[in-house]
Amino acid sequence: MADDLAAVVMAGGLGTRMKSAVPKHLHPLLGRRMVDWVIAAARDAGVTRVVVVASPDSAGLYDGLEVAVQERALGTGDAVRSARPALEVSDGDVLVLNGDVPALTSGTVLALLETHRRAEAAATVLAFEPEDPRAYGRIVRDGAGNLARIVEAADASPDELALREVNSGIYAFRSAKLWPVLDRLQAHNAQGELYVTDTLGLLVGDGDSVAVHTAADPFEVEGINTRAELALAAEALRDRINERHMLNGVTIVDPASTWIDADVEIEQDVTIHPFSVLRGTIRVGSGAEIGPFAYVRPGTVVGEGAKIGTFVEVKASVVGARTKIPHLSYIGDAEIGEDTNIAAGNVTANFSHIPGQPKKRTRIGSNVRTGVDNTFNAPVDVGDDAWIAPGAVITDDVPPGSLAGFAPRQETKEGWVYDKHGKRDRD
Repeated sequence: MADDLAAVVMAGGLGTRMKSAVPKHLHPLLGRRMVDWVIAAARDAGVTRVVVVASPDSAGLYDGLEVAVQERALGTGDAVRSARPALEVSDGDVLVLNGDVPALTSGTVLALLETHRRAEAAATVLAFEPEDPRAYGRIVRDGAGNLARIVEAADASPDELALREVNSGIYAFRSAKLWPVLDRLQAHNAQGELYVTDTLGLLVGDGDSVAVHTAADPFEVEGINTRAELALAAEALRDRINERHMLNGVTIVDPASTWIDADVEIEQDVTIHPFSVLRGTIRVGSGAEIGPFAYVRPGTVVGEGAKIGTFVEVKASVVGARTKIPHLSYIGDAEIGEDTNIAAGNVTANFSHIPGQPKKRTRIGSNVRTGVDNTFNAPVDVGDDAWIAPGAVITDDVPPGSLAGFAPRQETKEGWVYDKHGKRDRD
């Protein structure tokens, strides 16, 4: 792709049919906001400059992104024009993308650009063929297969309504053609809105070529307007993510019940059992096992050959290689060494009672054996090779090789494990 390929991502609408105080484009989907999926597809296709067009109320919600503010909701043509000060110095191609099509892939964007450049077109429309064309504008082609016009459903004749190709609202433009034609848009409606679609008719009227590229998968370019449609998009993205991991050597026993966020890293030979959820920035090492009904939350690193078992929740923690947390435990804000076994019903109590203070951390060393129903009252440090008695609440540090517990108050027998079993050579 050319170095000066740019994209305008339109994300100014509120999406009233979502019935939410959250702007439509910012609803979460597998670890990203809806609009972030569109931006990722553009960048994966080689876009080097992305400008998000946002409303004044939402402009501050795009940290790290270049934002153009659409001061008033005056239509898609005005939205694209809002990005002009940022992009008009570019002499390459400009993509106009909708921020509510999270299923869009870089492959479809690349195919659109390939058609656009092969045709040497002033603009190219991304069309698609949905099962039900509904109120989408119909694509009418000329004898050469280029765009003749787009007819809105309300204005279409019966023959035009029978056309299967419709307008997705996604386009590629030569920037030298885009910015001048935007200046010529006029409002032909009571709302006083300007529509980017009208630029295509102006270009055709000028004798410029406007090409059409039809998306292979219609689902990719259908916009999300309701929470029901959001759920369908989530399902499609889940399947896409799971397939990628499985093709990379991960066993997912039941992909339909396994939800993995977009930015989770999983190495080969990991096994993930049904009804597991992996969220946020997580890394799972080779040979690890994620059990049924496991919930792995952001900031977690699971070491090689480790096991996160049934009904186990792990958050912002490091679980060392070959360490096992087989069942019914919560591990939060903790560091656990290698070859440790965390018995059933263990909890790291990490809550800080001082407002504004960060969660407290627990450190459990290598080759530690905990008992059932242990609570670790952070901050606490359990040394290597230590054992913890069943039912214990650990409030004080436990030296390496010690036995600790014995409710109701912690008692620590220093060196007990080494006296009974000998000290391991951990070098």
